[in-house]
Amino acid sequence: MQYEEGAYRDLGWAKIDVGRPARTGTAEAVYAAGKTPAQVVGALAALREAHPGRVAVATRCDAACEAAVREAFGEDVLVEAGVCAVGGFPPAEAGPLAVVCAGTSDLPVAHEAEITARANGLDARLIADVGVAGLHRLLDKLPELREAVCVIVVAGMDGALPSVVAGLVSAPVIAVPTSVGYGAAFGGLAPLLTMLNSCSPGVTVVNIDNGFGAAMAAARILNVKAAR
Repeated sequence: MQYEEGAYRDLGWAKIDVGRPARTGTAEAVYAAGKTPAQVVGALAALREAHPGRVAVATRCDAACEAAVREAFGEDVLVEAGVCAVGGFPPAEAGPLAVVCAGTSDLPVAHEAEITARANGLDARLIADVGVAGLHRLLDKLPELREAVCVIVVAGMDGALPSVVAGLVSAPVIAVPTSVGYGAAFGGLAPLLTMLNSCSPGVTVVNIDNGFGAAMAAARILNVKAAR
């Protein structure tokens, strides 16, 4: 069934925007935080019905939500780091996109970015645990970084990694501050300010822990169009 650009599915408690791919070229997703497991399942089902050939994604799922999605959709579900993806991922249309993660504590946000990017047709490749406290780990990955056409850098603590990466590559760099760190990190505010004040020109910064937003920005930068 075809849906017009302004179409939405009214579930009573929510209006699911099934026309987003036609308008923006990027896929709709479900933000699970604050929703019941049944609501998340219902929203994913509406997206799958509207676009059966597309993967449907829910972010920020808790354990109860993940269990409900698995029960509802069975083997079609990928669950990782609070992200549930229902259906097969599309073939990669652009990339590679490097998703660089400073430390293993930042991995949930990095996985959110990676899965969201894959759902939007990007060839996303994770490079994990290469923070500035051991710079040799990052330099070992320099050939992979320079192969990427866009780089998402996820970091908490001092938030210095995006500036370092942006000084080494020519591709666009999207920085994601995380809420990882001790008290003076202020729940991600310290790395956010570091990234906004980057001495490497051209670094784009998204909100704290917003791996989803970083992946969507990468999809727009690389001009990847979701199937309509």
